[in-house]
Amino acid sequence: MKHIITTLLLTLYAVAAFSQTPLKAYQIFDKEGKEVTFEEMAESLSNYDVVFFGELHNNPIAHWLQFELTKSLATQKNNAIVLGAEMFEKDNQLVLDEYLNGLIKEAVLIKDGKAWDNYKTDYAPLVDFAKENNIPFIATNVPRRYASLVSKKGLPELETLSKEAKKKYIAPLPIEVPYDNPSYKEMEQMMAGHGMTGKAKQFVEAQAIKDATMGYSIVEALKKKNKGKLFLHYNGDFHSKNHEGTVWYVNHYNKNLKSGVIAFGQQTDLSKLSDENKGENEFTIICNSNMTKTF
Repeated sequence: MKHIITTLLLTLYAVAAFSQTPLKAYQIFDKEGKEVTFEEMAESLSNYDVVFFGELHNNPIAHWLQFELTKSLATQKNNAIVLGAEMFEKDNQLVLDEYLNGLIKEAVLIKDGKAWDNYKTDYAPLVDFAKENNIPFIATNVPRRYASLVSKKGLPELETLSKEAKKKYIAPLPIEVPYDNPSYKEMEQMMAGHGMTGKAKQFVEAQAIKDATMGYSIVEALKKKNKGKLFLHYNGDFHSKNHEGTVWYVNHYNKNLKSGVIAFGQQTDLSKLSDENKGENEFTIICNSNMTKTF
């Protein structure tokens, strides 16, 4: 009887302990696959010139951690930071600046600045943080009409644009495209697999004009009055993962800038980094794959 009671008590204790195990939403890993804390990640990234937060656009944990990282880096650098995002195009910089300077309301920014559908929930906190702390926020992306033009007719078509458009809104022509980078090769193969073999290369070039323009915008923003500041850039994970895409172009335009990359992925098991999510990133944040979506 004593043995039975002991066994029952141990079973009940195990059940109670299991039921009290907290849910885990995410885990951060360094380049070697070792678990690190948010504070360790933020402190390490404060030593870089450019930090890329590669997000999943509809993941609430990614957006929350972006905001927390922004606050942390701003504190560590005494607000000597610059923010920038894929979500704003270069021809909307004036509207964005007018909002940051308190000249227009948020509704005008959303409409005239072509803000994404999830702006209010996911990106407004970042923009408002910049506004409240007098931190520059750069619209880095190429106007979507030019990326669309390239996807339909190829990079050479950009030469037909006006001098003003080429000077203000896109990276300097001609654009060098690293077609052999794994991410670009993956995109070309994916498009070819969807029956678009003839247009696959042009889709890669459309991606490249986005990456090149964002990279060039970052490099240009760190000149003159922003020289020496840390640039924190928000973009989709594909644009910066493994130091490809936009990161490749930052290095292309200025080899002296040190870039740190945060990749973002999903797994059902957060105890270790899966082979699929390993890469050449300074840090990888893994979120539980059943996480709710923001839109």
